[in-house]
Amino acid sequence: MDAFKTIARASEEEYIINRSRFIGRCYPVSTEEEALEILAAIRRQHYDATHNCYAYRVGKRGETARFSDDGEPSGTAGMPMMEVLTMNGVTNVLCIVTRYFGGILLGAGGLVRAYARGAAEAVRAAGVMHHIPGTAIEFTVDYGRYGAVEAYVRQNAQVDDIEFSETVKIRVLVESAAAESFKKEIIERTDGRAVPSVTGEGYLIRPETGTKS
Repeated sequence: MDAFKTIARASEEEYIINRSRFIGRCYPVSTEEEALEILAAIRRQHYDATHNCYAYRVGKRGETARFSDDGEPSGTAGMPMMEVLTMNGVTNVLCIVTRYFGGILLGAGGLVRAYARGAAEAVRAAGVMHHIPGTAIEFTVDYGRYGAVEAYVRQNAQVDDIEFSETVKIRVLVESAAAESFKKEIIERTDGRAVPSVTGEGYLIRPETGTKS
């Protein structure tokens, strides 16, 4: 499993530059087909817009990447938007910036700044999330030793489930790089009574602060 970053939610940000109305949007997507379906829907919604420029990256390494200036001068819209996605390291994301022309030309530099701003603000509003490879671990502990591990578990793992019955069964997700040390710590804290076992894998999802533009 590879670590990757994507956005947390769909977003929409609107702004005016020299009377031109810009609407920047980001959408989480899992396939290129999904990205194209959303793009088609936005084009139908904003059929009267001057431009619907876009950029998307799909795949954990952004293997599939496409962008379009949609009639704006070459290199002034889609590429700056793609650069924002790349600089933020996000994938499985579609970014669309819709423009309603306001009658004042912005020039190539102005267009680059306007479309980069649309992408950056949309990514910032959507929120960036880290997906970190994790190892699923399960163990059982008696009530007398539960207090010895509870705080450690909550501080060092993502708790998926705690089942209270005759004993306490705990299921967690731990960063894969720290899985062995986590298991050893549980064994030590329970005097060898708990024997953690690996049950699978998954992603720990953590928010990132700050967006690059």
